[in-house]
Amino acid sequence: MTVMSVTLVSVALPDIGRDLPANATDLQWIVDGYIIVYASLLVACGVAGDRFGRKGVFIVGIALFATGSLVAGLAPSIAPLLIGRVIQGLGPAIVIPGSVTIIRALFDDPRQRALALGLWSTGSGVAMAVGPAVGGAIVDAVGWRWVFLINVPLGIVMLLVSIRYIPKLGRSSVRARFDWTGVALTTVGIACLAFAIIEGQDHGWTSPLILTAFVVGAAAMAAFILVERQITEPLINLDLFRRPSFTASNVAGFVVFFVYIGIIVYFSVFLQQVAGYSAIAAGLGVSSLGLAFAVVGPLAGFLVGRLGAHWPLTIGLVIIGCATLTLLRLTPDTGIAGLWWMLAIFGFGIGLSLTPMTAISISAVDAEHAGMASAVLNAVRQIGQVLGVAVFGVFAYGHLSTTTTTGHVFSHADGAAFVSGLRVALLISGIAVLVTAALGVVLFRRDRPDRANESTPDLAHQEQRHG
Repeated sequence: MTVMSVTLVSVALPDIGRDLPANATDLQWIVDGYIIVYASLLVACGVAGDRFGRKGVFIVGIALFATGSLVAGLAPSIAPLLIGRVIQGLGPAIVIPGSVTIIRALFDDPRQRALALGLWSTGSGVAMAVGPAVGGAIVDAVGWRWVFLINVPLGIVMLLVSIRYIPKLGRSSVRARFDWTGVALTTVGIACLAFAIIEGQDHGWTSPLILTAFVVGAAAMAAFILVERQITEPLINLDLFRRPSFTASNVAGFVVFFVYIGIIVYFSVFLQQVAGYSAIAAGLGVSSLGLAFAVVGPLAGFLVGRLGAHWPLTIGLVIIGCATLTLLRLTPDTGIAGLWWMLAIFGFGIGLSLTPMTAISISAVDAEHAGMASAVLNAVRQIGQVLGVAVFGVFAYGHLSTTTTTGHVFSHADGAAFVSGLRVALLISGIAVLVTAALGVVLFRRDRPDRANESTPDLAHQEQRHG
């Protein structure tokens, strides 16, 4: 439910923009408002489950997600909808790390635990794959509001099932204090930077408001680094980044999800507002990416278990970079028939890279830091999504006419401008992915062979557990 909520909403954006009404900036915030909360609170919420009880905190997360969905679905204007999305974002921040810790606590046998985590990963992969198609079907059948409202009855069912079937689990014996300063600084930093990038077109890049947002965001992130180095129980142990492999896997996670969310969101908009497809047709067209990702995931786990993680990750990044550059063939007249196979190749690279990315991140650090390493990688991925939506939007919407009505099919001139801007974003992204692949090869070689090439079958089975 929480993973699908990003891709599910992407195909509903044109209808939301037309009905409320909402401009292009508002539509970007519908996606980013959710991901910002999710990314900035992920690590802290994982600690909350260990301290206050995993079952109780997990149930609270489900309740918040359902409540936010209700607020967004009933919103009479864009402001309440954005508030609902922020409340919704608390759900995955709590539920995703909580669900993994519950699985780890319930299964003592390593093989059973690996199987359970594999099923968890499959659920995430399927959700990402079918999200656009399901969202399109809902929008065409009953309207965009049910993209949010469908989570309410599902959430109630999940609450009842969780109360009934999840046993009461003991709290962690470790009583680390909350690093509220770190949480506040990362939240302010990520939100200000995203605000500056998204709002820069409307207010002007040199306006006092945008410059202030950039300065405050950068200062908050710099202060976070300084504070985390001084305290004894940091939110993120920055010493983890001393390992070249750990750094490489996190850079890869940031770049891959930056490109992934940009393509999902703005190709959904392209197919509806430029190519003129219905919501369900656009969802099915974009879903070729997610389906390829879901199919390749198990293969990636097998390759990591047999060959190690570094080469599958490098090959996956090269495929992603080349597929992104292949999408430069996009024109205003491109249809689903000419697009689906390029998106499928992109999804193939995504599926191939996620498992080794997780395996490298965890195996590059000591066992006691494995949980934090996993949480950091997931948070970095979500930050990549936040900035991906913002930056792709800057290029895609940057040259549309001021009279363009968001939610309706673009004029020929605006369609060409949208595609032109999107192609610039794709060019920059494709080059960035290929540079990341080369950087990874260099950093992997700098690590000691006995640690850098570690990858156990158990790690391989955990393939996309935070994806």
